[in-house]
Amino acid sequence: MSFVKNARFLAARGARLAQSRAYSDEMKLTFAAANKTFYDATVVRQIDVPSFSGAFGILAKHVPTLAVLKPGVVQVVENDGKTTKYFVSSGSVTVNEDSSVQVLAEEAHNIADIDVSEARQLLSKYQSQLSSASDDKAKAEAAIAVEVAEALVKAAE
Repeated sequence: MSFVKNARFLAARGARLAQSRAYSDEMKLTFAAANKTFYDATVVRQIDVPSFSGAFGILAKHVPTLAVLKPGVVQVVENDGKTTKYFVSSGSVTVNEDSSVQVLAEEAHNIADIDVSEARQLLSKYQSQLSSASDDKAKAEAAIAVEVAEALVKAAE
């Protein structure tokens, strides 16, 4: 088969696949952590998430995606326009073909519930642990704790 025939074949196949997908005009969000379920298949307008490949926004009909969350802020814009922000320590986000989204966090808290001074104290504590760590394992654990605490302070400010 020539290159041109292959290209036509792939283009036609891609068009048929796109037409057959069941993209929805609504986006249903399930957002949970070990400590709480924030949304359970709730229809929302937009979700903004921090990932290791970069922060990105999700709307209905978003391309299916799987990403690892990094410490930071997940912002949810509900259909009425109300915006709520949550701090996540880590986790994953999955965007499905049917426009359903799952955000599963190791730990998550509403930004409004975070005390900035306590977050700064945590950061100071973990920075001290990092500077006094004696082996590679302790240094790695302390570095992760510092990264999360820095993101927590930034989110709370």
